[in-house]
Order: sequence, then structure tokens, then C-alpha cells
Amino acid sequence: MSVLMQISDTHFGTEQYAVVEALVALAKQQRPDVLVLSGDITQRARTAQFRAARAFVDRLGVPWLSVPGNHDIPLFGVWARMHRPYGRYSAAFGADLEPVHRTADLLLVGVNTTRPWRHKHGEVSAQQVDRVARLVEHADPTQLRVVVVHQPIAVTLAKDKSNRLRGHGLALQHWAQAGVDLVIGGHIHLPYVMQLEGLARPLWAVQAGTAVSSRVRSGAPNSVNLLRWGKDAVPGCCQIEQWDYRAGTRAFGLIKVSEVRPERV
Repeated sequence: MSVLMQISDTHFGTEQYAVVEALVALAKQQRPDVLVLSGDITQRARTAQFRAARAFVDRLGVPWLSVPGNHDIPLFGVWARMHRPYGRYSAAFGADLEPVHRTADLLLVGVNTTRPWRHKHGEVSAQQVDRVARLVEHADPTQLRVVVVHQPIAVTLAKDKSNRLRGHGLALQHWAQAGVDLVIGGHIHLPYVMQLEGLARPLWAVQAGTAVSSRVRSGAPNSVNLLRWGKDAVPGCCQIEQWDYRAGTRAFGLIKVSEVRPERV
């Protein structure tokens, strides 16, 4: 079985010590096979913030895949934003902004949805859509096929519509046709699992809240997702667990389990 831990919007520079320690404890307890960081790893893309974030990831001691968020590009350093927007990110998390991770029963495809000329909003290009589709089309039928973005590909609230990826309509149509099962992201600090309608095959948007930052959204505490798939899981079912931080116990607790059943031919 593959266990994937998704953490998002850590915003190092605004991290809370007790929450960080609770998340380390959760990772040690659950022992995920892979860690996914879906962007906004830092608050202001400063070198010290990236170092703190990388030190945190190293403490968990598991393979990881990350994509940058809009906060991971320098905001106030205009020269750096225009000429080396991912320099500090790459120094901490590697030069590959769209990494791929494969195991026997899991395919993860990272997509860089940030743009240096955009302050907040994300975008997915036709070339990126095609790249993901080609990779997924060659996936093993037993693999869970997951695309990792930062900005959400679908939202549950009308007020969040402006935060959707530019190009999300084209992406959804092509990725569903290719066989993508899940698109996971962050950005809006709101966790949910949402099945998307009107596509060639079932596809789900999976969003994570902010993992350790003080920048929580009203009514949504710090949270992370655990995804379980494969051997020893419910056959043909991906279990998506939402774990919220509880200040009273200074620990993450299981709040909700969603079960989705990817279509297989």
C-alpha cells in the first residue's frame, strides 16, 4: 500500500512551533511512503525560510515531491523576481520545478502553476496540460495517478472562483481523458474533496489546508491530508483522510475520511 502525506501552504516564516512538532509526530506515527508539498512552502521566499522548510522536510525522513507556490517567488526583490524567480526555491528543493515520482502503485506528476509576472493567480499552459496527459497515458493500470498543483483546479465556494487555475477547463478535459484520478493542491487554505462532473471519466479535486502556518482561514484549522491506496487498502478505493491540528491536545487528529473509487478500464 502507498501512503501519501500532502502538506500545503506551510508558509515558513509564519510557522507555529507547536504545530510543526505535532506534524513531525504525526509523520513518525503514520510513516508515509512519500511526502507532497503543494506550494507556498515559505511566506516571503527568503533564504532562511527555505532553509527552515528544508530542515523540517529532512526531519521527516521520507521521499518527497514539491512544487512552488506564488509565495515561493520573491515579492519585493524585483530583480530576483524577474531574473532568478526560482533561485532560492531551487537551492533548497532542487531545480526541477515539475518533478515526477513513481512507485509500483503510484504516479505523481508535479506542475508548476506559478508565473513570475503574476502576484497571486496561477496558470497551466497547453504545453503543461499535454505533458501531464502523455505521462499519465503511459501509467500502469494499477497506479493511482495524481497531479500536484498549487492553485486549485476547482473550488467549492463562489468567493474562491477567482483563485482557480487559469486554463483549468482545458486541463480537466484532457487530464480526465488521459486517466488522471486526482488533482491535489492548496493556495486557499481550505481542505475538501470534490468530484468533478461532466468529464470523460471520474476525477477528483483534493485540497489541503495550511499545514503549520498561523495564517489559517476562519473555521479551518491547520490540517494535512493522508491518502491511502493499493495493497491492504479497500480494493479499488483511495481513502483520503483529513487530519486537523487540535490546540487542546497539541496534536493532529483524524477528522474525516473520504473514499473515492477511480475508474479502471
